[in-house]
Amino acid sequence: MSDPFAQAAAALADAPTRAEKLARALAARAPQDPRPRLILASALRRQGRCVEALGLLAPLAQAFPRAARTRYELGLCLRATGRAGDGLAQLEAAVQLDPALGEAWQALADAAFATGDGAREMRAKAALARLSADHPDVGRAAEMVALGRFDQAEAILRAFLLAQPNHAEASRLLAACYVAVRAFDNAETLLRHALALDPGFTLARFDLARALFVRQEAEAAMRELAPLLAADPANPAYRNLQAGCLALLGDEAGAEALHAGLAREFPGNPRVAINHGHALRTKGERDAAIAAYRRAASLTPHVGEAWWSLANLKVAALSEGDLAAMRGLLARGDLAEVDRLHLEFAVGRAAEDAGRAGDAFAHYARGNALVRRHFAMVAEDYQAQAAQVSALFTPEFFTARKGWGADSDAPIFVVGLPRSGSTLVEQILASHPDIEGTMELPYIGALAARIAAGGDDALATADAAQVRAWGQEYLDRAAVHRRLGRARFIDKMPNNFRHIGLIRLILPHARIVDVRRAPMAACFSGYKQLFAEGQEFSYDLTELGRYYRHYLALVRHFAETAPGAVHTLVYEDLVEDTEGQVRRLLDAVGVGFDPACLRFFENDRAVRTVSSEQVRQPIYRSGLDHWRAFEADLGALKEALGDALEEWR
Repeated sequence: MSDPFAQAAAALADAPTRAEKLARALAARAPQDPRPRLILASALRRQGRCVEALGLLAPLAQAFPRAARTRYELGLCLRATGRAGDGLAQLEAAVQLDPALGEAWQALADAAFATGDGAREMRAKAALARLSADHPDVGRAAEMVALGRFDQAEAILRAFLLAQPNHAEASRLLAACYVAVRAFDNAETLLRHALALDPGFTLARFDLARALFVRQEAEAAMRELAPLLAADPANPAYRNLQAGCLALLGDEAGAEALHAGLAREFPGNPRVAINHGHALRTKGERDAAIAAYRRAASLTPHVGEAWWSLANLKVAALSEGDLAAMRGLLARGDLAEVDRLHLEFAVGRAAEDAGRAGDAFAHYARGNALVRRHFAMVAEDYQAQAAQVSALFTPEFFTARKGWGADSDAPIFVVGLPRSGSTLVEQILASHPDIEGTMELPYIGALAARIAAGGDDALATADAAQVRAWGQEYLDRAAVHRRLGRARFIDKMPNNFRHIGLIRLILPHARIVDVRRAPMAACFSGYKQLFAEGQEFSYDLTELGRYYRHYLALVRHFAETAPGAVHTLVYEDLVEDTEGQVRRLLDAVGVGFDPACLRFFENDRAVRTVSSEQVRQPIYRSGLDHWRAFEADLGALKEALGDALEEWR
């Protein structure tokens, strides 16, 4: 390389000290040439000497206002010396002057992440995606994916991949479209195809790890994440995903430590603060969680999840001043829908705590309507589903398969409707020295979906070896969550009531506990809850009533088909006669009475559900009839419940 300017520029990447020396020599020989001064400024910045670099860059930018790279270097130095706003303005100017300057777009994305500016980060990532593509169609699709316009991207990518099926980046982008609609099997197939084409494709591997995590396959996600972390251990996206995986695997301390590190590193990012708050809440550090959520709200007040996280603690963490601030935010016309729906639920909770039931219900109703629209929810045919279950799982079905399945009595399944007391029952059981609490494990639901994909008769035609293999697969996957080595463990996925037949088939010795709450109380409690994901039925009063009836029909079917297979515990009875109900519960799951189960609120285990704060205090009966203050607005729920309104026990 004979060009001295090229030599100096090339040395910047890995030898900034040498670049500085070369640039100073060039500047001495050609004092009027701006190039040596720009190289010198960049070399100084890379050595952490940004104040010196600013002395060169400010006059350069004034003399050459349309020099994009000068603006880029100036922006980086201004940010490094504490002038974040001025630095951001220079970076924006750089990309306006040269939209193809990838380094400036990346710097903008990094700056936006540090401050939690999601819109700016999305725009920068869209530009980077477009620039990095090797084909115009792929570039347009990449931009659409980055902006969340998955329908448009999918149409482009499908047409492109028909002509070029072995294009790794197009496969990765189409996988992102599938993840957006939760078609995880299709996404995984495409991502593994992309990695087969290019094993070093880090973006595809990270997308695969994220897709596996969203499917709650934490072990598999960690395997994909491991080489990425080894190559780039400081990467915040990798560390954030690692923290999520550790939390799913039950390592709350490890997850919280990672979130705490990210919070220290990115103190201006509200999303990081919220994640840290969630980790602290799971550990039971309520005051620290509140501080993290309040920090997020102070950084970016319009981020609705920060306010909802405070409200969702259910400990009156919001003041009248907070309520006024949230009402002001809802009055804004430019509020993003996802922030608005979080705020509607938060204002509803705060208004309810203040005793204003009518006001609270209006906000709950608006929040629920926004969720249904945002996620395009579709009602299910519960009657047809119940008929299929009744037709398949008959006494004759189980008699013919007696002795099949995995031979283990370790699992205890706690099922029922969300917000019906299942977390409380889990906490009581997990306080027994022979029982370990885990979490809401996704494995039965995932297995049921996989079997269903094999056809309507896949379960009926399975042989003994296959049934035993399914049971063993569940036990193997659940094993990673059994960290205490106790004889039994709890799987507290409430909606597993839909899979009682599968559980009875593949794990015939497992215990199943149905936690049942009075229908109006259970359904309204679900209606006013914004869940992290799933529970689509809970955002409409009529759908809630239909779902409750569906739940009753399925549990009652198995009570008749296999008497004694399911132990029903009524939440109201547990409140009125705690010791008696706890004794019967422990007997039903096959363990002796232990007084620690009556002092469950002293158990410091991690609790991940929305009831985490409530189960850390003794049982109280004040919440049994909360719904009555809202009765005038619950006519649709009563009508949908029908005879279940009275005949629910």
